[in-house]
Amino acid sequence: MRESRGGSERLRLAWITVGPGAFWLLLFVLIPTLLMFVASLLSRGDFGTLSLPLGLRNYLRFFSDPVYLEIIGLSVWIGFWSTLLTIVLGYPLAFYIAGSKRKQVLLLMVIIPFFTNFLIRVYAWIVILQKEGLVNAFITAFGLPPADLFPSTFAVYLASVYTYLPFFVLPLYAAVERIDWSLLEAAYDLGAPPVRAFWEAIFPQTVPGLFAGFLLTFIPAVGTFVISDLLGGGKVVLIGNLIQQQFTSAQNWAFGSAVSMILMALVLLGLWLYARTQGERGMDQLV
Repeated sequence: MRESRGGSERLRLAWITVGPGAFWLLLFVLIPTLLMFVASLLSRGDFGTLSLPLGLRNYLRFFSDPVYLEIIGLSVWIGFWSTLLTIVLGYPLAFYIAGSKRKQVLLLMVIIPFFTNFLIRVYAWIVILQKEGLVNAFITAFGLPPADLFPSTFAVYLASVYTYLPFFVLPLYAAVERIDWSLLEAAYDLGAPPVRAFWEAIFPQTVPGLFAGFLLTFIPAVGTFVISDLLGGGKVVLIGNLIQQQFTSAQNWAFGSAVSMILMALVLLGLWLYARTQGERGMDQLV
């Protein structure tokens, strides 16, 4: 009786703690993903409706057309370099914030952009980068010809780094705050030079925050369509723009769903490869 009563209590506790989150994931993640997968197997009917039969024609269409492969390649390329630039700027910034006496003020400055609508921030870059904007006004003040900054791929990179920098800095800052600095002192005592001491003693402790920031930056940077649409001026077409066009102007929900599933599969593949690499690394350290 006691064992059965204890088991029912544990089951009840599990439902109370895990149940709401599991229900949320089921309702807003798993079911929509399943519906999108089914839609990707259908065809575009009259007036943009979904129609039978089921098949892989949308996936075959994507992988058989080099234009679509170039789009996804460009998306990954821009997402990778945007993320790399974000890491170059955000990594030392997180250390600076963690070591500052005014870290609360600096953190507030990092978070302040979230108080403004995303579209307004993107439009602000148009005002800054356009031919009569602030940057060209500063350039022409020195007698130089105005630069062609908008629309351009450079504008897409710049706005992407600006937009996703807080998403990288905040999780990395949390990891830096938990660093055990005694390991750095031990490395110095053992005769390690500063670069090697940092690489061996400090950097591994920041990897969890670094990876979390990488994911929060790379995934939206690859799938973005607002930044490339507004600042690219139609010249920079990413996979997010392709999906958005299929669901709006083209009215081809089936193909748009297939492209969405392909993008999701690429992201999940990257996560799986990282998890496998980290698992093997952990096993090697244990051995």
